[in-house]
Amino acid sequence: MTPAPLTERLSDPRGPLFFPVTAYGPDGALDLDVYRTHVRRGVAAGASAVFAACGTGEFHALLPEEFEACVRAAVEATDGRVPVVAGAGYGTALAVRYARLAEAAGADGLLAMPPYLVLADQEGLLRHYREIAAATALPVIVYQRDNAVFTPRTVVELARTDGITGLKDGLGDLDLMQRIISAVRTEVPGDFLYFNGLPTAEQTQLAYHALGVTLYSSAVFCFAPEIALAYHQALTFGDTATVRRLLDGFYRPFVELRARGRGYAVSLVKAGVRLRGLDVGEVRSPLHEPAEDHVKQLAQLIERGYALLEGDA
Repeated sequence: MTPAPLTERLSDPRGPLFFPVTAYGPDGALDLDVYRTHVRRGVAAGASAVFAACGTGEFHALLPEEFEACVRAAVEATDGRVPVVAGAGYGTALAVRYARLAEAAGADGLLAMPPYLVLADQEGLLRHYREIAAATALPVIVYQRDNAVFTPRTVVELARTDGITGLKDGLGDLDLMQRIISAVRTEVPGDFLYFNGLPTAEQTQLAYHALGVTLYSSAVFCFAPEIALAYHQALTFGDTATVRRLLDGFYRPFVELRARGRGYAVSLVKAGVRLRGLDVGEVRSPLHEPAEDHVKQLAQLIERGYALLEGDA
């Protein structure tokens, strides 16, 4: 674990949040050596944190022992330079189990994903995340998306809960987010973290930035960290021209390509990592590999993105 509290380490992000893909060998088993290389490269490229075995890392496809091995490998690869946050999910009992495995592996925090399958009311959701928070000493970031959508009042109660330190939004309802931020700011003094967790978050980060949300996940960072970092720096320092150039020339076409296949938010990213020379293997079922033509389009798009950076020079 890193020495400083997670909230403190993420309060002034120097780069995007890195959600590494999980590496598999030709036989489909974990390839932890390649995974460590992937994580080390991301940290060296300027990531502010590593979110191991989360959505992009195929949390849904990992056995508990594989999950723990991935988190431990990420902790080893970062060597304390940035915090490591691990996923936790499914029903409450399993989420607690994964939380404890992450703590044993040395993680600095948890990303608590929506409970599996069920549609729960606000009281049930609040109880679920409070039980996860109580299970370990790790700070918890709650992920709002799909079947876990919160009222401002529920988020106020989450923010009052010992161990819950932030909310990651994968819903994209900016009116709701503004009301949540306002309610928590009014009723719970202190530093509560907010994250833009939409797929290819750069596409919407201008809007989230206006709400005061500076933390966001970057799938592009997995395969084109220089592009992702250039966007992050341009947004941070108000370089509107670079932000618009990257949005128009790279991010919008990438989002449109990603939308051409279900599961591409993971499988297309993994294809990008392979295109850049690191063989992280294919995705596990039920996800599937991108169409060959789409991978070719991705390769061309990556070249275009780097050409845009050369234009800056």
